[in-house]
Amino acid sequence: MDFVFTVCDDTAKETCPVWPGSPIAAHWPIVDPVSVPGTEAEKRFAFAEAFRQLNTRISIFVNLPLRTIDDLALRQRLSDIGTKSHEIA
Repeated sequence: MDFVFTVCDDTAKETCPVWPGSPIAAHWPIVDPVSVPGTEAEKRFAFAEAFRQLNTRISIFVNLPLRTIDDLALRQRLSDIGTKSHEIA
């Protein structure tokens, strides 16, 4: 694996796994839509929002200049995607 993205929600206090090899890892927290209480419409919105966040982050990732960016900058960009993608979308 070259890249690993964890989406464990920080509020769940889950420990994200350690991956073998040397993949570049980034944490992109997403609220688990299964755990969202409320009406059927609110639950559907939670799933749509989780999809939107992941779709945005993946779209940003696949458009990074992977061949021309150094590892340190790439790691920072991947971290930023998980914390700042809502500002980009």
